[in-house]
Amino acid sequence: MMRHRFDPFTVQAILFDLDGTLVDTDDAIIEAWAGRLHWLSRDPHRFLRRLIMASETPTNAFITLLDVLHVDDDLFSLNDRLRRLRGLRTPANFLAVDGVVDVVRALCERYPLAVVTTRSRWDSHAFMDQYHIGDCFRAIITHEDTVRLKPHPEPVHHAAQALGVPVERCLMVGDTTVDVLAAKRAGAMSVGVLCGFGERAELAWAGADAILESTAELGALLGLDCESAFQFGGE
Repeated sequence: MMRHRFDPFTVQAILFDLDGTLVDTDDAIIEAWAGRLHWLSRDPHRFLRRLIMASETPTNAFITLLDVLHVDDDLFSLNDRLRRLRGLRTPANFLAVDGVVDVVRALCERYPLAVVTTRSRWDSHAFMDQYHIGDCFRAIITHEDTVRLKPHPEPVHHAAQALGVPVERCLMVGDTTVDVLAAKRAGAMSVGVLCGFGERAELAWAGADAILESTAELGALLGLDCESAFQFGGE
């Protein structure tokens, strides 16, 4: 089914996923595991990237199943407690996607921004504090704020309500089909980005209105730059 051509002039607010969209999570994971596999005769980076890309969709499906069974809150709470006990919560250990800090700062001058993530509020604030962009976001929607998780539309609706913008005027930016489907089911617009875990074909299949190589290109898509390096989903 053909989708309507994306019109950036209808966007009144922007919602960002965190992992793979603002935070370069996959590269951080790859580097951590590559360090543990240093004894291999071959460079493990390529294999690890393929493994992460292949595992993202089933991982999202598993999280969705936990959500449907209403046991996700218990699991997330346990994970948060374990991370605190093991000392894994250090405030400055995030790697931002290249160029994303500058584009966020530029976009917040024109649009109200929100984060919609399955991470915790602590993690979200830690990332923003590290890069000094907390004042750019008017709302942070985490797994602690909604009963259902993406791809359910509730987090997107919650963010739109928090920003005071009609959901159909909101643009959800994310790197996986979970983000795109949540936006589509909520009636919001969506942009898929390839700097995280998702692949072009699956983002187009999910119904992304546009697909970018990186979140850093969002300014060009919305007319903040004279260059316009983007591709429409499925085209």
